[in-house]
Amino acid sequence: MIRWVFAIFLLFTIFYPLLPFLDKFYVGKVPGDVRFRFRSIVFCLPFGSTLVWSLLAFIVAAVVRLV
Repeated sequence: MIRWVFAIFLLFTIFYPLLPFLDKFYVGKVPGDVRFRFRSIVFCLPFGSTLVWSLLAFIVAAVVRLV
């Protein structure tokens, strides 16, 4: 359990500084993504983007496996 908490914390720590760069790839702008601002901090929960990028990774892995 503590490993998952640590992994999620590590991913959030890496994800938030990369958010301005990832905006160019529409991460956080797909329907299904949740963005909200609390004071001066922008929080992004990219549910829709995660599905799109996971599907893309699955397709690439399937193509690589066939070759």
